[in-house]
Amino acid sequence: MVPGLLGFGLMRLPAKNGHIDKEEVARMADLFIENGFNYFDTAYVYNDGESENAFRECVAKRHDRSSFLIADKIPLWKVERPEDLPRITDELLERCGVEYLDYLLLHSLHDEHLALTYKLGAWDFLRSVKERGLARNVGFSFHDTPPVLEKILLENPWVDFVQLQINYADWDSPNVNSRECYEIAIRHGKKIVIMEPIKGGSLVTMPDNISAPLKKADPSASLASWALRYAASLPGVLTVLSGMSEYSQMEENISVFKNMKPLSEEEKGVLAKVAQAIRDVPTVPCTRCKYCMSECPQHIEIPNLLGVYNEYRIFANMAGALRRYRLSSRDGAPASACIACRSCENICPQHIEISRCMAEMADIFENPQSTGGSK
Repeated sequence: MVPGLLGFGLMRLPAKNGHIDKEEVARMADLFIENGFNYFDTAYVYNDGESENAFRECVAKRHDRSSFLIADKIPLWKVERPEDLPRITDELLERCGVEYLDYLLLHSLHDEHLALTYKLGAWDFLRSVKERGLARNVGFSFHDTPPVLEKILLENPWVDFVQLQINYADWDSPNVNSRECYEIAIRHGKKIVIMEPIKGGSLVTMPDNISAPLKKADPSASLASWALRYAASLPGVLTVLSGMSEYSQMEENISVFKNMKPLSEEEKGVLAKVAQAIRDVPTVPCTRCKYCMSECPQHIEIPNLLGVYNEYRIFANMAGALRRYRLSSRDGAPASACIACRSCENICPQHIEISRCMAEMADIFENPQSTGGSK
């Protein structure tokens, strides 16, 4: 079965009383399938482990297996020894309520997780899963630099696909390097699943002075439709994931993709102007060299937190920033743990006032009520 160009990302599902609203998810899934779309994307850790169960109840139990494709992911940070890999894979299948996965990914590969893949034998395991028919296609989602992606694909040329963060704001971003990563994947002949086409919602919350060219070019088009069409216009794309959390978002996205027209050269030019306006917003000049982390006695993930801080300064998307802040603090201490020793500042090549930024972040993201979500 060929994936539809719009994929349903089961990461930001509607909630009721602190849990996934399965009735609403079922309505959204029904509309999705009725309109000819079929690709669902979940993960072991989404919605605190509830996402896969929601898929089972709302899709797998209610629709014929031939009507949907399901992608799931193995979280390497939860794998302590090689025998955890088959255990977690069995859990993925059980939670999703299927006998096989259409797409299985190693979740969120970056340089540190890459070392784990070899220590745990994850690549050999991934190959064996496909050989045994437990997954039809195998690949990985990626969050690192182009050289790391090149290394992975050179060492594992047999993988079927790559999941990349691609949107027009990150296309030429020195932190995300969407263009270079895309070009590497295409050069290696890999199909591409696009994640974060709307940058976690940030591309629909832009200040008016940044989004004005889009509204002028087409007053009837939503900001989300511009971002989705940008991603869907790229050659070699398998599907574009959208983390829809409301029925109205599903309706809008289906409308965009059912009437999908690739961007014209003129429209690409408008988006290039908006992307430049985003880059022109003053931000902290972090290059993610990570020198600071070697000096931090509190083990704060400084570059990750500064990335969240920068995105908030540009887009003022409090909901998205809070979500990314919590994820970035998952493997390290929050900004409030900073003791202002300034050891990091003494070694920072960009001379960033890191302790001041940490104090501001603690106030913004750990006490969001006090800021009211304002810049």
